[in-house]
Amino acid sequence: MWRGMNVSFRDMLFLLVFAYLVISAVALAHVAKQDETSKGAPPPGNVIVEMRWAKEIDADVDLWVEAPGDVPVGYSNKSGKIFNLVRDDLGRGSDPNSMNYEVAYGRGHWPGEYVVNTMLYRSRDGKMPVPVDISVSLRDEHGSVQQVLRSDISLDFEGQETTVFRFRLDDKGALVPGSVNRIHKNLRSSKVAQQ
Repeated sequence: MWRGMNVSFRDMLFLLVFAYLVISAVALAHVAKQDETSKGAPPPGNVIVEMRWAKEIDADVDLWVEAPGDVPVGYSNKSGKIFNLVRDDLGRGSDPNSMNYEVAYGRGHWPGEYVVNTMLYRSRDGKMPVPVDISVSLRDEHGSVQQVLRSDISLDFEGQETTVFRFRLDDKGALVPGSVNRIHKNLRSSKVAQQ
């Protein structure tokens, strides 16, 4: 009698362990599939402006962007009709993440002039100059994203606002050849940006 009970208990235990392994395998396959699809997901937006500065520098550097016929977008005005500032990174001291990064996404390819500025709002550790890397990428009608502009800028003092790019896009969302320049245009001090 005990022997029959041992066999059925052992069989029941084996079935429970087997069921646990099957459920775990299915769950892991599902997680791996989700991770695989999210890795290949392109960033949102058709015009993508990214700014980075060294994680060792505790500075609040701000990204400002302006699309054709729209208001400047930056820390005090995080959205317009076209652009949205996704994150206002305040630097190392106010951020649990060590990466210093700001990004703005523009919806659609609006023909006309775009302006990209950077500004050193505050340097908490006093390290000057603050080197900043800024890039502009465009998404085409097929969904692929290509970096079209990139520049390294040095910000030398608090309050310095520098125009990194002024460029034009045509009706199809392509960069107009010869349209890129750095003629300064204030975005932060614009009356619209202060609202």
